[in-house]
Amino acid sequence: MVSRYAPRQQRVVHSSVNACLAPVCSLHLSAVTTVEGIGSVARKLHPVQERIARAHGSQCGFCTPGMVMSMYALLRNNPCPDMSHLEDAFQGNLCRCTGYRPILEGYKSFTTVTHTHTHTHTHTHTGYRPILEGYKSFTTALQLAPAPPGPPPGPLRFQGERVEWLQPSTLEQLLVLKEHHPQAKVVVGNTEVGRYCPSVCLSVSPSLCLSAACSLTCVGEELKRAVATSPAHQTQVFQAVLEQLRWFAGLQIRNVAVSHTHTHMTHTHTHHHLLTLDVYSMLYGILWDVYSMLYGILWDVYSMLYGMYAMSTVCYMVCYGMSAVWFMVYYGMSPQWQFVSAFKQSPRREDDISIVTTAMNVTFTPGTSVVKELKLSYGGMGPTTVLAETTASKLVGRLWGEELLEVACSSLAEEMTLDPSAPGGMVTYRRTLTLSLFYKFYLTVLQKLAAEVRPLIPYGRPIQLAARGPNTALLIYFLRLKLQNYSPKRSLLDVVGRPIMHLSALQQATGEAVYVDDIPLYQNELYVALVTSSRAHARILSIDSSEAQLMPGVEACLFADDVPGSNITGPAFLDETVLAQDTVTCVGHIMGVVVADTQLHAQRAARAVKVSYQDLSPLILTIQVRSPRTLQRGNLEEGFQLADHILEGEVHMGGQEHFYLETHVTLAVPGEDGEMELFVSTQSTAKTQSLVALALGVPASRVVVRVKRMGGGFGGKESRSTLLSTVVALSAQRLRRPVRCQLDRDQDMVATGGRHPFYARYKVGFQKSGKVLALDVSYYGNAGNSMDLSLSIMERALFHMENSYSIPHIRGRGFLCKTHLPSNTAFRGFGGPQGMLVTESWMSDVALELGLPAEKVRRVNLYQQGELTPYGQVLDRLTLDRCWDQCLQRSQYHQRREALDQYNSQNRWTKRGLAIIPTKFGISFTALFLNQAGALVHIYTDGSVLLTHGGTEMGQGLHTKMVQVASRVLGVASSQIHVSETSTSTVPNTSPTAASASSDLNGAAVKNACEVLRKRLDPYRTQNPKGSWEDWVKAAYFNRVNLSANGFYKTPDLGYDFETNSGRPFNYFSYGVACSEVEVDCLTGSHKNLHTTIVMDVGNSLNPAIDIGQVEGGFLQGVGLFTLEELRYSPQGALLTQGPGTYKIPAFGDIPSQLVVSLLRDAPNDKAVYSSKAVGEPPLFLAASVLLALKDAVVGARLEAGLSGPCRLDSPATPERVRLACQDRFTALVGPPPTRGQWVRWVRVSGLGSVGSVG
Repeated sequence: MVSRYAPRQQRVVHSSVNACLAPVCSLHLSAVTTVEGIGSVARKLHPVQERIARAHGSQCGFCTPGMVMSMYALLRNNPCPDMSHLEDAFQGNLCRCTGYRPILEGYKSFTTVTHTHTHTHTHTHTGYRPILEGYKSFTTALQLAPAPPGPPPGPLRFQGERVEWLQPSTLEQLLVLKEHHPQAKVVVGNTEVGRYCPSVCLSVSPSLCLSAACSLTCVGEELKRAVATSPAHQTQVFQAVLEQLRWFAGLQIRNVAVSHTHTHMTHTHTHHHLLTLDVYSMLYGILWDVYSMLYGILWDVYSMLYGMYAMSTVCYMVCYGMSAVWFMVYYGMSPQWQFVSAFKQSPRREDDISIVTTAMNVTFTPGTSVVKELKLSYGGMGPTTVLAETTASKLVGRLWGEELLEVACSSLAEEMTLDPSAPGGMVTYRRTLTLSLFYKFYLTVLQKLAAEVRPLIPYGRPIQLAARGPNTALLIYFLRLKLQNYSPKRSLLDVVGRPIMHLSALQQATGEAVYVDDIPLYQNELYVALVTSSRAHARILSIDSSEAQLMPGVEACLFADDVPGSNITGPAFLDETVLAQDTVTCVGHIMGVVVADTQLHAQRAARAVKVSYQDLSPLILTIQVRSPRTLQRGNLEEGFQLADHILEGEVHMGGQEHFYLETHVTLAVPGEDGEMELFVSTQSTAKTQSLVALALGVPASRVVVRVKRMGGGFGGKESRSTLLSTVVALSAQRLRRPVRCQLDRDQDMVATGGRHPFYARYKVGFQKSGKVLALDVSYYGNAGNSMDLSLSIMERALFHMENSYSIPHIRGRGFLCKTHLPSNTAFRGFGGPQGMLVTESWMSDVALELGLPAEKVRRVNLYQQGELTPYGQVLDRLTLDRCWDQCLQRSQYHQRREALDQYNSQNRWTKRGLAIIPTKFGISFTALFLNQAGALVHIYTDGSVLLTHGGTEMGQGLHTKMVQVASRVLGVASSQIHVSETSTSTVPNTSPTAASASSDLNGAAVKNACEVLRKRLDPYRTQNPKGSWEDWVKAAYFNRVNLSANGFYKTPDLGYDFETNSGRPFNYFSYGVACSEVEVDCLTGSHKNLHTTIVMDVGNSLNPAIDIGQVEGGFLQGVGLFTLEELRYSPQGALLTQGPGTYKIPAFGDIPSQLVVSLLRDAPNDKAVYSSKAVGEPPLFLAASVLLALKDAVVGARLEAGLSGPCRLDSPATPERVRLACQDRFTALVGPPPTRGQWVRWVRVSGLGSVGSVG
């Protein structure tokens, strides 16, 4: 939080800002408060820190300090906020773990919201101090005084190694400095780099005057005041700007970003030359780059032509010699009979770059609906703003009505064209949006005209999604905990089944939790930067590092020949290289490393390494089937003969970036005799140990891997973390000094791969009743440039190809495709979501084909107790039917369906959709040898317990659950048990923390070790029944009893053979059902998540709060997978969606307005520790209910257009896909996508999608 004295307001103003965007030099005369400064575990927690922790709003904890400081800054400015303020405060914050609900639930206690519903929470507010008491004690006024009287000081100067920072205190100083340093960049908010645009000289109109360096937050506040105090017709420009500011970036950006930081070079020599720009004559739109907010030009870093609309009436530019700077901005007031609107369409409504933007302005002849003047401008339809001048001229003089609409749409379809090879792709969608957004403007103006000229025109209603206001204000949360029936005799020390807080939550909330990069620097520590390929498939002709080696701070440049051990590596198949040799097979392929004294020096030198390539063909995609898998049961031919109907189709499912908030990071510390100690953010300590040892050419016993915690993992750190760990360890061994590296976000995304894109073809046979008799499905998985874990992922997809449905005749075939993209890898669900999505897609089409309700078709096909899966495993303790019935009841499904049908019949351009789907997820590693775990427990003579096990903590609460298990077995308070870290030196040969099996495996191992210790202590309990735990421990110690024990567990009765289709691949199954309702804007494809009900079977939960968090977090991650997150590549195989600017994960605004989560009661599971069940991966697929609800809404829209029957909606169901599926007169005017000719395709990678092909 940055605090500054505001002279105009005569008070201190507090702003939450992004630390990574705030240059230290810019903070002169400011006070900076960090999360450590407001409270700590050692001193005293601030209530903001305490509440997010106790509300279970911190899982991995990497995002928690940002959440805390956003809330703290809000409370410093507004001690009594409402929920809308919370929404604004958190717009720029992201979390990949929690699903956001517990964060809002905890911080709702600070607001003025009146709780009108009965809640059963995993926490209670009774332990909190009153809001003001205990809060004011942490808000001592900062001693920031106004500037002293007298002449202004001279410019400040800070000299860096390569950059000089000059900070003027007056406008005159700025102009002089700019004259002397014409190439210098002017920095205000530092949110982006400026660009050139021409200036325009026009007249001035009545307006609102603001400084050009006024932050966007300040602009918004001033415009709101003007709207509140001025006649409505005069503030249309203000309201249009406010609407766009609402969705522009997050509050942290708006707090520092300004509307005019652009510097301009002019050829005039006139001092103080004044230039103005009048928006009334130029209302066709001033489009700004989304991050720079700079006047005029529209451009995107990947030339994807995104834009964000903002309007400024007058821009004053002050010139000095050859330089000029923006000085003042005037926002013009609109006259009567002028109507202004602006629209922005982006993949995600909140904090996202636009696809198409438009600013529209119409002026009518007073007292009529005759168009006098019309300006239409579009961003995203060309390299700069495009004016629809031809269309506008055709509409002048016409009545604002249907005839005008027809002419406008036909003309726009002809005028707003794009080349099929236009950067950014989405050509058909963008052209369709030009018509759709004009239609929205048409209806908006029609509604306003109705109030002015009611007798002359019919009334129209603008298209708007429900709940356009603050999402979180509508958040209604019912949490039905599955709490065990406690016996009165049960010890209070027994915390199994109780919603205790995450063990590290308080440290995470105060910023005291230590991640790898928080480890203090070692003496003489070095930093590694990667040298990666810029080509997708090429031969390396030469690598020249001579320039890099001469740069400051560089110690060494290492390449393949410098690897002392084996340069061949790989987590499952040895088909990769530590450092590329001879050829590269993807953009981001690691070819070498530069080791230097600092991160900046290393990265600068890495960019100086020159690589010569010879491109190879074919580029990107070479289908190479490896070890195809087939799983079959029954007789397909017989099944299809018995079927009344046969349906064939195909489905694409895109990939997904893990987007863990802590990127890959490793710290390597060399020791003596070939020893190497590694601090790594990894889910697989044993695999990291073995592959590092292989690369270094030393025994695994010389390598120790330590993991304290991770800032998220989700499968992305199961195998791909070894890419970084091996090269960092190599550097440390070579230079005999500690070496560290943490990847930047863009490099992490480029180099490490993600979820496997899938393409599937299916043929399904079914009866008139909806009962499915036969299924033949083939899956094609995009493995990337190596095998990694792709084979196991494909096997799990086949194991889940029927989802939760009994199909007597079934065959699944899986094919892996090698492509020139970074190797794809494990991701939450591990192939299961891909297999199940295909099933749900054809299941909904079966219902459409038969004209039956989808829920009835699904229900008639659900598994029953005792039935066999396609791989011959008997389903016992089946709870699918109970989950299904409870979800129907708690979601009020049938009442919702009736209300939805009524809504859809009354609304043409917004449609609601509803879907309910089940999931059945097998729990176990499909690789038999991985179903084992170890633990080590020490009891010290003071009675404290040190617990170590093979699992790693990445936010899922594994350590917390292990402490609960140990506490019950040993009969001691959980506060006496400590988990320090996971290390290969304490528990060897561990399985990765993956497959949702870690609580089962490690919990059983911990239970085994603790039972051994308890048995050793039992004689002393018997001898001294009234003694304390400490008495028994001391007695055992003095009697020379071993107070340390190893535990071990292997899952019994597992094993499956694909050749014979026999065995038992899973220990048990987790079940769940979700019902979701959405509302779709059929003109743009945007949607709103209205409601979700989830019923999840987690057995007897070890910790209901943690399990609820896993359900919610997995569900929202699935929402991203199925509706939002999309990876895009250039035709040359380069990832375009690098980082949060272009790759959007779900934000606070994407959670359902109503979220109902229930854990199934009375469903114990005798196959896992204390009758619990796995919960990490199973809930993710339930988010497909949102995708299927979108499809249901699309079907409703298509019915309006006279289209019926099955329709295809691939994943992710982005606004583009949804809009184009809602076919109507606008899509008909634009026409279908262009036929492939000699043009370059801008691609999404899905299964067999041929990236970058021509023609």
